[in-house]
Amino acid sequence: MSETSTVSNETDGAVADVLDIRNDVCPYTFVRSKLALEELEAGQVLEIHLGNSESATNVPRSIALEDHEVLSVDKTGASHWVIRARKA
Repeated sequence: MSETSTVSNETDGAVADVLDIRNDVCPYTFVRSKLALEELEAGQVLEIHLGNSESATNVPRSIALEDHEVLSVDKTGASHWVIRARKA
């Protein structure tokens, strides 16, 4: 089961929360990402760890459609993507 853990509570671009959902698939990856962003304050950054290319494509697009800012999408391993998003 995937877990969420708090890293810091700053709004200056530092990561405020990490969501590791590498074992989840769409649409759950977006739903869980959206819920995690809702828990943050405006301007805080969420780091999302994903484990498949479909989610790595769909989650950033869906986050942007929700008017949040996608700061980066990085492929860090064969089946590991890290997305950083700032809550609107």
